[in-house]
Amino acid sequence: MLQDQCLWNMTAPNIDTYSQLSNDTQASVCIIGGGYTGLSAAIHLAEKGVKVVLLESQAIGNGGSGKSVGLVNAGTWARPDDLNVTLGESVGERLTEALGLAPSLVFDLIERYDIDAQATQNGNIHMAHNAKGEADVEVRYEQLRRRGANVEILTGSRCHEYCGTKSINKALLDHRAGTINPLAYVRGLAKVATDLGVTIYEHSAVEALQKVEGYWYARTAKARVKSERVIIATNAYTEGEWTQIKKTFYLVYYYQIASEPLTGAAAERILPHKMGAWDTRLALSSFRRDKDDRLLLGTVGGTQLKPKSFYQAWANNVQKSYYPDLPAFNWQYEWCGKFGFTPDHIFRVLELDEGIITATAYNGRGITTGTMMGKCFADYILSGDRANIPLPFKTLEECKIPLSTLKSTFTEVGLTLYHAGQCLRIIG
Repeated sequence: MLQDQCLWNMTAPNIDTYSQLSNDTQASVCIIGGGYTGLSAAIHLAEKGVKVVLLESQAIGNGGSGKSVGLVNAGTWARPDDLNVTLGESVGERLTEALGLAPSLVFDLIERYDIDAQATQNGNIHMAHNAKGEADVEVRYEQLRRRGANVEILTGSRCHEYCGTKSINKALLDHRAGTINPLAYVRGLAKVATDLGVTIYEHSAVEALQKVEGYWYARTAKARVKSERVIIATNAYTEGEWTQIKKTFYLVYYYQIASEPLTGAAAERILPHKMGAWDTRLALSSFRRDKDDRLLLGTVGGTQLKPKSFYQAWANNVQKSYYPDLPAFNWQYEWCGKFGFTPDHIFRVLELDEGIITATAYNGRGITTGTMMGKCFADYILSGDRANIPLPFKTLEECKIPLSTLKSTFTEVGLTLYHAGQCLRIIG
């Protein structure tokens, strides 16, 4: 039985819901968006005694934070040396260092506040699916080891054991990384924030932001929040005011499908050390197991205008490619989310106006990048020191991507053709 429902909704612990903003209120900082960035910022501000109000347009976890794969990865899609070419050596190295520490920030928050995020910190695996992928893995390994990262190359029988397949002969194991239930994590962050004194309002979409006599007023359908500073933490799910920030990235969708709990040979074989994994394909495949030993497969691409059988055929093909001797899996859940993407795979940090800051386009690394940027924003607000932000602030005009909507459409068409080629065995 296959349900159009996100698995995490079934396996994340429930928490209290939050009321809708119905009366005018005020705070030192108003945060718009209750995902990883917004809640991390709220926690790190509240720890220092700052009064924070957070407005979420739907319910906590309804956006990308509750739909992700749950891989807690270091770095960006770009290799460290490539970041230096794009950003300059000083900024590139600073960003690589900050994102290298980001998984520890996530796991430290989970441990410090006893969040039931179903976390494992056993590392994650970047699997080379062909000779070109093996070369890329070697380059990444060399660049990361040069910077002191705790990574290693897996080859031969050890690679087969860790990946659970003989189809992969070389992989990069990043010991800094791990997995979580992403919805459980974001719900846990919300509970921590409220325990620290943050006021959260759900179903309170911001319709306008207006500055009056030095203060910002965030207006919802029923009331306003007055504050000195505003953090917009809506990213790919931005609506209402400041929708122009969506022009700083193009949308990419991500599909996931989950099996029934694995038993027998499949449970013993596939990712036996409970690591997350993804391969080096142009349209990558992601792999992980959840707390109940379900196998989760994922890939870039949306479900619009595609029959239900399209991705089921893709998932069955991926299984045959990596686990040809195992019986067909019974798929139980499927869902789709979206994230902001940039051509250089680097997120953007913007100061939209005096007192309004935001970060966009995490390129599929939202758990670590969002948690890190939330803390960075808090540190910046508390100190006024821009050195707390690992990237320089940009203006909206500097970050706009021409024809971003068209790029999103072309990307989706290309991904659809790629997956169709996989199903037809045209693409390996």
